[in-house]
Amino acid sequence: MSCDFLALANSGVQSLQPYQAGKPTSELERELGIRNIVKLASNENPLGISNRVKQLLCDELDDLARYPDSNGFYLKTALAQKLTTKAEQITLGNGSNDVIELIARAFVAEQHEVIFSEHAFVVYPLVTKAIGATAVQVPAKDYGHDLDAMAAAITDRTRLIFIANPNNPTGTFLTSSELKHFLDKVPEHVLVVLDEAYYEYVGKADRAPSIAWLNHYPNLIVSRTFSKAYGLAGLRVGYAVSNAEIADVLNRVRQPFNCNSLALAAAEQVLDDADYLTASVEINRVGMIQLTERFDELGLDYIPSKANFVTVDVGRNGAEVYQALLQEGVIVRPIGGYGLPNHLRVSVGLENENQRFLEALCKVLALK
Repeated sequence: MSCDFLALANSGVQSLQPYQAGKPTSELERELGIRNIVKLASNENPLGISNRVKQLLCDELDDLARYPDSNGFYLKTALAQKLTTKAEQITLGNGSNDVIELIARAFVAEQHEVIFSEHAFVVYPLVTKAIGATAVQVPAKDYGHDLDAMAAAITDRTRLIFIANPNNPTGTFLTSSELKHFLDKVPEHVLVVLDEAYYEYVGKADRAPSIAWLNHYPNLIVSRTFSKAYGLAGLRVGYAVSNAEIADVLNRVRQPFNCNSLALAAAEQVLDDADYLTASVEINRVGMIQLTERFDELGLDYIPSKANFVTVDVGRNGAEVYQALLQEGVIVRPIGGYGLPNHLRVSVGLENENQRFLEALCKVLALK
């Protein structure tokens, strides 16, 4: 083959590496022949999908030969009612990643800058570079967002700012007052995406009233997902809430049918399943205590987290510890690519899954 197809790609794309998702259990089975694998790598809901969703999916199978509702009328209506907003303010996506990319493609061009924090979600620089825009990474403060430094980084070229709260992969959290103080500093023509993928895991008293803020900050976009606390990671459905004018722009570039029929129906169903959400949050609360108390006993430093994962300093090369844990049938997430080479991100699982990980970690680190 004589043609260099990489050279034909956009300059921003040429410098990218494919997104590395958490290793699937099936892949580890193929590689090492291991069974009974514990996966705590991708911040998934360990409860699995709700029973109400299971029944609904069976009922929906007969209509899969038909295209889904491209506008997602019923899910938008349900979300608008729950969030006390209007349906025309909601943009649906194939997961919140899809919404994040929609925002960047709709509003950012090569001459613009996009600001995000060190140790923040890898998709932010990925979509920025793919567009050919300038990525501005602001050094982290205590593993999280330094909002004062991010505000100081705004220039005439800044078009978009990403803030993850809680942050992935560190689990750090910004208070309502910190966020509001920051938003007050941002010029109206600079869009701020508040990525709240882990919103439901935050205690109600600590949650920012971000949807209500939309009335005061027309440049604010709030993104959330059904992949985490609602247990629909495999169906891929997320959403953004913004002012209606921004939502109109996003829908001009949104692919038709970007949310499939099963995803739309399942999201509408689980949105109304309060018992499932309560159980998911409680499992996470208990599991987080189980993990962090053991880390304390072992003398391992970790980053306090408001999400459904915790990032722990294993005191040595995290990628090597990750590989050793694979041999024990435990999958976690090394995060050297986030600038944290000695850390592992561990999703909170069920009690027995957490215990299996902790025992494997002690074995690998030769701890007692």
